[in-house]
Amino acid sequence: MQETQEHRELRRTVAAIVENHINPYVDEWEENEEIPLHELCRTMGQAGVLGISKPTEYGGMGLDYSYEVVFAEEMGHAKAQGVSTAIGVQSNMATPALARHGSDELRAEFLAPAIAGEVVGCVGVTEEGSGSDVSSVKSYARKDGDDYVITGNKMFITNSLQADWMCMLCNTSEDNGPHRNKTLIMVPMNDKGISKHKLKKLGLLCSDTGHIFFDEVRVPQRNRVGEENMGFMYQMEQFQEERMYAGAKAIRSMERVIEETIEYTRERKVFGQSVLDNQVVHFRLAELQTEVEALRSLLHRAVGLYVGGEDVTRLASMVKLKAGRLGREVGDSCLQYWGGMGYTLENRVSRYFRDVRL
Repeated sequence: MQETQEHRELRRTVAAIVENHINPYVDEWEENEEIPLHELCRTMGQAGVLGISKPTEYGGMGLDYSYEVVFAEEMGHAKAQGVSTAIGVQSNMATPALARHGSDELRAEFLAPAIAGEVVGCVGVTEEGSGSDVSSVKSYARKDGDDYVITGNKMFITNSLQADWMCMLCNTSEDNGPHRNKTLIMVPMNDKGISKHKLKKLGLLCSDTGHIFFDEVRVPQRNRVGEENMGFMYQMEQFQEERMYAGAKAIRSMERVIEETIEYTRERKVFGQSVLDNQVVHFRLAELQTEVEALRSLLHRAVGLYVGGEDVTRLASMVKLKAGRLGREVGDSCLQYWGGMGYTLENRVSRYFRDVRL
């Protein structure tokens, strides 16, 4: 992945949004356990950053995925990972399958307003007992005339309490096996048969997460994304992008936590000298910075190959694995160097420690 002037211009745009429209309000959102998503999405939609790689005819920029990675990296500067997670669902998780496989009618109805920031979307895959094992989801959409009638539930769904629609994975056949019997369906979230339960979480407090129940929810069959019974394959296809987004947003947040820890340990005095002046601390922070840079190289290699048309399932999975493990290392090590202050809620490192565990 080679960064161009266009990448740098996008980076500056997103950095300004984070600095002016996100970070001044993050503490309030964390306290309230809610981001005003419709307001934030309108701001980001007006800046044109919610459809970076989406088709221009629906309001997107039509750029390749490397620009989405730049966007995700800068979102990592948000002082709460709940924000980058919520916006990532809107821009890179709820919409890719719709943009690739949805009909023109569906994309005009659901994709264009999402890119413009006029509506909030969510993606409904995970259920109780079927997280990583996507093939085991139980929600079912039976046909009744020209409609699907949906029954089931979705668990741990980001943005779902505020979302206007869900891109939902449902079983639509009893046959064909678990990988060829599922369909993605666009489901408006205002149906009377939908009930919502807010989940209280350890971290990502500002990002709303729901357990959503569907009781005979009727949706037109024209709301199907792409071909019937191809939903599992579409979901696997977009997981490549989701994994790279997760790695990209992790990099900047790790760097920021390390930088703030360096600043704090430089000022914190123990036994007559700064904590940073202890060689073991210096060496550990240097090692963590090196690991973050290695993750960046792995990510950029994966992105370069992906933009070139290659399947990067293996590399993208490595990116997510490395980001998850390294994030826990960074959180634990940095928290240790803050001493008792690290155990309070008044600093970024304790929030990061909780957020990154997801």
